[in-house]
Amino acid sequence: MSESQSRKKKAQVAPAEGLETEIYAKHQKIYPREVHGLFARLRVTAMLVLLGIYYGLPWVQWEGRQAVLFDLPERKFHVFGLTFWPQDFFLLAVLLVIAALTLFFFTALAGRLWCGYACPQTVWTDAFLRMERWFEGDRPKQMKLDKAPWTGEKILRKTGKHTAWAVFALFTGLTFVGYFSPIADLIPRFFTLDTGAWETFWVLFYAFATWGNAGFMREQVCIYMCPYARFQSAMFDKDTLIISYDEERGEPRGPRKRGTDIKARGLGDCIDCTLCVQVCPTGIDIRDGLQYQCIGCSACVDVCDEVMDKMGYPRGLVRYTTENAMAGKPAKVLRPRVLLYGALLLVLMAGFVYGVSARSPVGIDVIRDRNVLYRELPDGQVENVYTLKLTNRHTDARHFEISISGLEGAQLAWQQGDYVEVPAGRVTEFPISVRMDPYHLTGASSEVIFHAQVVDQPELSNERSSRFVGPLR
Repeated sequence: MSESQSRKKKAQVAPAEGLETEIYAKHQKIYPREVHGLFARLRVTAMLVLLGIYYGLPWVQWEGRQAVLFDLPERKFHVFGLTFWPQDFFLLAVLLVIAALTLFFFTALAGRLWCGYACPQTVWTDAFLRMERWFEGDRPKQMKLDKAPWTGEKILRKTGKHTAWAVFALFTGLTFVGYFSPIADLIPRFFTLDTGAWETFWVLFYAFATWGNAGFMREQVCIYMCPYARFQSAMFDKDTLIISYDEERGEPRGPRKRGTDIKARGLGDCIDCTLCVQVCPTGIDIRDGLQYQCIGCSACVDVCDEVMDKMGYPRGLVRYTTENAMAGKPAKVLRPRVLLYGALLLVLMAGFVYGVSARSPVGIDVIRDRNVLYRELPDGQVENVYTLKLTNRHTDARHFEISISGLEGAQLAWQQGDYVEVPAGRVTEFPISVRMDPYHLTGASSEVIFHAQVVDQPELSNERSSRFVGPLR
């Protein structure tokens, strides 16, 4: 009986008279065996690149400041040469939609690539597993150590492992908070107990979450907590690349020596070594077919190819393929859903780039007072009242000059003087009115355009239109 079949059998509780059925099976620790191969090297590369970006990015400097810094107290979000303000949050919404569509695109194309190579849970779990192997050895040694009584050696190995995990997790928490508070200043303040309450809380919380998720929960996060595992099948079709076991070629499975005449014995290529189960980080048997617990890490592909090489059989008993290819049908990579996701991605990314590059440092919004359509003044003029909102998306305070156009004979009437001062990254709101002789009105409602420009930089300007309402002539 294979390891996964044994695990399933233990998890099942047959209902009997007078006995209650267990809802949750007791968790059994999974000891993934170390594996080598093409996909293992790709996973290591992805882990090193992603962790390098995460831990290294806060230390990059740009024009005398941290290159990537989300300064919440100042409401400024620095990303290298760009500074985003709360008024730019619509760009964040676009970015989140792009991220979701990217996930859909690659899932429809090649299954759970994100889960197997780039998901934070996978990346940090892989890092913690490597530290565990440094202290406790590979799978057989870990299993033997856990079953052994507590000795000095076991205490030393376990203490070393958890110390390494704790230090790594604490550095992870410090780095996370370092994206919101300058990291070069945060770390010395943290170790001298000079950090604020919220900084200390989030450092410790994120460190504890990393330590718990990557050190203990591991596959349980993927199986029970991650919603992606539940709806991934909705994005699969018969042409999606998935990791599959070639049942027609591998069955009937059975052990044998190298050089055995498998045709004479009526065997397939699978030698039933269960190594594909032993290397799986979620403990499933890929030979049972596609399962939602599979994160697409390809560890079973690497180890099966090694076994096939040793036995002198062709590689690919477990491989990336499609359902149509397994059935002997032609596979289509460029199909409607992939083209649709790709087209939407291109449009949204182009829109995001345009939105970032075309951002005006001057923002202006005009809200007309709807409580009173208009007011007739003693001198016969008609007045409309508006609320003007000016946004300064620059890192320095600026002075804005306000003017109007589009309505002949109209004049501004306000108490601000010649200009309005708006602090850096702030929004200033104030009332303003427009007056004119109703004789010049051509209708009950006419367009009026408000202009706002920087006093010492006239090229930095923006405008917004509104309506001017007057009496019918």
